[in-house]
Amino acid sequence: MTTELRRLRNYIGGEFKDAADGRTTEVVNPATGEVYATAPLSGQADVDAAMAAAAAAFPGWRDTTPAERQKALLKIADAFEARADELVAAESENTGKPLGLTASEELPPMVDQIRFFAGAARLLEGRSAGEYMDGMTSIIRREPVGVCAQVAPWNYPMMMAVWKFAPAIAAGNTVVLKPSDTTPASTVLMAEIIDSVLPKGVFNVVCGDRETGKAMVEHSTPAMASITGSVRAGMQVAESASKDVKRVHLELGGKAPVVVFEDADIPKAVEDIAVAGYFNAGQDCTAATRVLVHESIHDEFVAALAKAAADTKTGAPDDEDVLYGPLNNPNQLKQVAGFIERLPAHAKVEAGGHRVGEKGYFYAPTVVSGLKQDDEIIQNEVFGPVITVQSFTDESQALEYANGVEFALASSVWTKDHGRAMRMSKNLDFGCVWINTHIPLVAEMPHGGFKKSGYGKDLSAYGFEDYTRIKHVMTSLDG
Repeated sequence: MTTELRRLRNYIGGEFKDAADGRTTEVVNPATGEVYATAPLSGQADVDAAMAAAAAAFPGWRDTTPAERQKALLKIADAFEARADELVAAESENTGKPLGLTASEELPPMVDQIRFFAGAARLLEGRSAGEYMDGMTSIIRREPVGVCAQVAPWNYPMMMAVWKFAPAIAAGNTVVLKPSDTTPASTVLMAEIIDSVLPKGVFNVVCGDRETGKAMVEHSTPAMASITGSVRAGMQVAESASKDVKRVHLELGGKAPVVVFEDADIPKAVEDIAVAGYFNAGQDCTAATRVLVHESIHDEFVAALAKAAADTKTGAPDDEDVLYGPLNNPNQLKQVAGFIERLPAHAKVEAGGHRVGEKGYFYAPTVVSGLKQDDEIIQNEVFGPVITVQSFTDESQALEYANGVEFALASSVWTKDHGRAMRMSKNLDFGCVWINTHIPLVAEMPHGGFKKSGYGKDLSAYGFEDYTRIKHVMTSLDG
């Protein structure tokens, strides 16, 4: 008996549509490796239609009051909350994530973030009006930038969609959002929920692959392109957008250093780092996967971390005892396994290092020690449940190792010495520094990196302002 595949569709101008040329891609549940849906493989005609719908809707949405935009976003947040079980089920089927953890750790922050931006819509400020030239008054206006082309990743499809559309819409922009080709289901469901709230064309979803995203970024309509993805993808977006000088917002890869000093609370550090390293199968650009440990506690720490890895469970979404599910796709499984297969002779696999089962794309929680700073696995993002451990001798060397990568998104320091913590937080070249914790995020604080981790901020008033432009208005007092 053949099970009929679910049919996902684009959401353009308030209507659900197939790709204009009828092309589709298969959507796979990574926990089973089985196809369960099809999604449009959108081409230029679909991108043109979505951009036209967003452009047509922009003047009306731009001219709404902040209070009206706030009210709409609050309705969306309430609707997401009311249909939480459906969103969690769609996200879990699309990613293989544990149902319980998705419901408790992802959906509540998403709803909170939408509500934050709903409030932020009413708090845009410029410098106060004033006379900076005799007989002239100057006013600063903050305005929406226009149509925003947005590309979300596959590691947190729902939450990253929220990080994209909520600030943009709160600021008065209209949106064309493309989910990853491997994880479109929850985003299409979001569109279904949003349909009853926003005017037609304010929010549009176009499914497709890398070429679809390229067509969106290169399109002449958007004033801004925003992407969360790989460094390679970010560089391509920046290059494409430069041709017509689009504004670009990039949140790219990470290689977070986790610096553990000799006075740290080792049991607490191990427990927290294991969770922050393995949550979501390590498929997080801020994951605690590059640990630097003082030489005096190195062996003790590695042994404790290896035990924590052995006690960590991966498995099916409905298993309440698992911390994480599968890797997203077979290519990602191959990439993670490849890092372990290519380890240098001086490296030692302390735990894991292998696939789990033959069904789905599960990989064991892994710890690798004995590594050197120039090793491939230290310099490049693994994006899997693999924690590496290096040894350092003093604060200076710890800082050298921590900063000695091309990424600069997030980091953490583990010590009871307040002065040391402050010195490290000052000198760590990363957009976020956690002290004696790793990975908590709040809507009020900015998230974004430096160097090859990109530029621009998500969350916070800073992220909100990224979706606005500044205009100076000067008027003569003589009439």
